[in-house]
Amino acid sequence: MAEQNTKEADIILFDGECMMCSAIVRFVIARDPAGRFRFASLGSDTGAAIRNRFLRGLGMRSAARSGQREEDNVREVAAGGMDNIDLPAPDTFMLVRGDRIYMKSRAGLEVVKRLRGAWPLLYAFIVVPSPIRDKVYDYIARNRYRWFGRSDHCMLPSPENKDRFLE
Repeated sequence: MAEQNTKEADIILFDGECMMCSAIVRFVIARDPAGRFRFASLGSDTGAAIRNRFLRGLGMRSAARSGQREEDNVREVAAGGMDNIDLPAPDTFMLVRGDRIYMKSRAGLEVVKRLRGAWPLLYAFIVVPSPIRDKVYDYIARNRYRWFGRSDHCMLPSPENKDRFLE
């Protein structure tokens, strides 16, 4: 596996108690031999710090100001605080890339776009309006514990993948 600086890596924030989320992390690891992605549980201190940095500590400005559609669940870190921003649920799947954070279905699409194999073809779903994609995402998220189960503790990385987890 190619070593990559954590500052250059994309960071996936996931629900560490969700069995489906843990399976997704293992799925990504198996299809990311270059080690582009790092992982942190949303419930961990590291995950909370990253989430707060992007969503509260530095404030957010819509990526629409930088040429992207606001409804795509993309936010960029901006100087200055905004205390009244609408934070997603703490168990929302997120992807941090540089100074941007992607959430919900957009985060998933950004991840598959960078996987090995035919998985990047799923990125074609970006043409589906995000309110529709996110309704599907929200339905699955609401039912994931019932369908896939819940663990009392976060998944433990294997020794060969331990360096990919931030905590």
